[in-house]
Amino acid sequence: MLKKVSTDKAPAAIGPYSQGIIAGNLLFASGQIPIDPATGEISGNDITAQAQQVMQNVGAILKEAGTDYENVVKTTCFLADMEDFAAFNAVYEQYFTQKPARSCVAVKQLPKAVLCEVEVTAYLGQD
Repeated sequence: MLKKVSTDKAPAAIGPYSQGIIAGNLLFASGQIPIDPATGEISGNDITAQAQQVMQNVGAILKEAGTDYENVVKTTCFLADMEDFAAFNAVYEQYFTQKPARSCVAVKQLPKAVLCEVEVTAYLGQD
């Protein structure tokens, strides 16, 4: 049985998808971009500020699902420019201290021309 995860503490989905889906004991969270959920606007002009907002959005979805960063088993990170890799990592490592599995790629363009996007898969515990 699938359960949708939705919180007003993270940006609302801007397309035909959910913020997250729980399947069994796993949360699959949609990619988060640096939209401030309170204003609907992009937060920050540089990679550090945008990465901070992305991590806050990810955290809100994790919390709504009843988990936290410590239970994230896999992240996929998208950067608009690989030159931002070190600055992005400086923010990322503050949140994902247990070092989950990760992919990080540069892409041609992200929604709303943001600088980064992060999606996560988290373990929720026993069924």
